[in-house]
Amino acid sequence: MRKSKVAITGLILFSAITAKSQAKPIDAVEFFKDDRVINMTLTVDMKNLVTAKRDTNNVPATVTMAFPDSTVITEDIKMKPKGEFRRKNCYIASLQLDFKKQGAPLTSLKKIKLIGGCSKSSSDEQLLLKEYLTYKIYNLFTDMSFRVRLLNVTYKDSREKAKPYTQYAFMIEDFDEMAKRNQCVKRETGLQNEQTDRKQMTLVSFFQYMIGNTDWSVPTLHNIKLIKSKKDSLAVPFVIPFDFDYTGFVNASYALPPEMFNTTAITERVYRGFARSPEEVEAMRNFFLSKEAAVRSVITDCKLLEGKVKKEALEYIDEFYRVAKSQKQSQSEFIDKARN
Repeated sequence: MRKSKVAITGLILFSAITAKSQAKPIDAVEFFKDDRVINMTLTVDMKNLVTAKRDTNNVPATVTMAFPDSTVITEDIKMKPKGEFRRKNCYIASLQLDFKKQGAPLTSLKKIKLIGGCSKSSSDEQLLLKEYLTYKIYNLFTDMSFRVRLLNVTYKDSREKAKPYTQYAFMIEDFDEMAKRNQCVKRETGLQNEQTDRKQMTLVSFFQYMIGNTDWSVPTLHNIKLIKSKKDSLAVPFVIPFDFDYTGFVNASYALPPEMFNTTAITERVYRGFARSPEEVEAMRNFFLSKEAAVRSVITDCKLLEGKVKKEALEYIDEFYRVAKSQKQSQSEFIDKARN
């Protein structure tokens, strides 16, 4: 009798421990709302990952995420090297992580990109952090934007031939999830700029000017995504920018100014928006001015940025706001120099 009670008690205790250890499914929306850093270990054949980065084949890996609430989740996944430039020039390319494994806690994340430093250096890690902040800044202006989550990633060789190394990286929200969050669906083909939502296109043009980005195109969907309303089939699509490492704000050493704009440095701004009425420009200018304190706070509150890097980032944003605060300079940049 005592043995039966002990056995039953042990079974109950084991079941309780097992239930507690099983992580609940992750809510993808809440995952990207949380600003706390996740510690992640990515275990993979590093030689295979580095040498195969110019291919787009799946690479098996194991991901372990340690969440701030002490939850730890380990899953076997597949991933692909992504990004033409990074596959050719970086130690590890950007990676598309495939979490679409039925019943697994991380399955709601679907397929998301992991963006790490181009090299193992601390300077490239600082560039990575500035690109992460660019997404966070754009989130201040519109919900029609990709959300991101910062991680402290340890890259571990599954064959134990290479030493592990740790570096900050960030995940970008799944495209379908971002569209769904905005009651939209994705559009796979490009359009002319003026065939998209006019106000949103103006917002994007102002933002790209603010961060010093000319590396984008709506017709070719270069560093641009389009989403359209689920409910209104006649509504024009909305423009969503992404991939900000080729911006003056990030100021990566490998980012060269495009010849077509006759600029001498990646930090030189070029307004690529189409002509708008003075009233439209004034409304957007005032909207950006209303966000100045919040934009600066995103940068100043980032404790991971080194002092010099933070100072340069703030100065670059301040240059934009000097233009935005001046009627004369705003007229010159956003009206006189607008595309026809």
